[in-house]
Amino acid sequence: MATIYEVAALAGVSPATVSRVFNGSNVSRERTRLVLRAAEQLGYSPNRTARALRMQTSTVIALIVADIENPFFTALARGVEDVAHGAGYSVVLCNSDEDPAREGRYLTIAVSEHMAGVILVPAGTDSDISVLLERGRPVVSVDRALPRSPVDSVVVDNLAGGREATARLYDRGARRVACITGPRAAETAELRSAGWREVFLRRSPGADPDAYLVHADYRVEGGRAAMAELLGRAEPPDAVFVANNLMALGALGELGDRGVAPPGFGVAAYGDLPYFPLEPSGVEVIPLPARLLGATAATVLLERIQGGGQPHRTIVLRNVADADGVSAARPARRPTP
Repeated sequence: MATIYEVAALAGVSPATVSRVFNGSNVSRERTRLVLRAAEQLGYSPNRTARALRMQTSTVIALIVADIENPFFTALARGVEDVAHGAGYSVVLCNSDEDPAREGRYLTIAVSEHMAGVILVPAGTDSDISVLLERGRPVVSVDRALPRSPVDSVVVDNLAGGREATARLYDRGARRVACITGPRAAETAELRSAGWREVFLRRSPGADPDAYLVHADYRVEGGRAAMAELLGRAEPPDAVFVANNLMALGALGELGDRGVAPPGFGVAAYGDLPYFPLEPSGVEVIPLPARLLGATAATVLLERIQGGGQPHRTIVLRNVADADGVSAARPARRPTP
């Protein structure tokens, strides 16, 4: 098995520099790249258990997502893993299933296993991360912010996305655009529906927005049930903005079963659809930079792990025009109040 001295010789650096790289200390990007490449070529692996006991941390980070079956979170996880692997960290993927109790168990495990930090898609705006904060473990919330917690957040501009999706449907000739959004406890659901409401009030004057808003569970069957509910109204809508991709699949399935297909009935989906149950030409899609969200969150977390002392901030990825989001989105940073 290769030694730290052999890695240092191949990389052209000192053994102390190799040690700092694997301990998560501040080392230049170029030297880190040389060390990691040399370690990979030689098959070098530091004694992670001894290091964890010595530093009370490890080179493992936890990624806790809300629904691993949603391709959005799969792409987000890929972005996290890409950045973490490049810095010598491993990622443990956990699925909270939108359950605060399950989320809490994973947070406790992250502390007990001396994980270096956590990237969290919160199950709700009141997610309790105190077990991490009390131990000084860095946390970054991604996709959904934690407005009452002193942590960094990486999100997209959900309010603007809701406005854009709804305006597209009205611009295509719709008269009453309904909204299917997620659970009331989810920040993303409230922001996306708030964007819809702004446009609805302006473009459907005199209509009651609450009569055209349905909360569901961010799942396919939730979207189907919500669509059926809207179509059963005394004055049903002629278009719908659906605030996530899986609910959009359910809504499209319900429309297809009833023989009401786009473009005759307008549909806008927030997030890329994994497949189209109907002809895709009639569906407006607002893509989300899922992979970039994950990569940005991992970058911010690693900065915290390595001792970054800047104020906590919220990074808003404003450009959602590129479906894979790897290079198109531009972060706009603002301090968290």
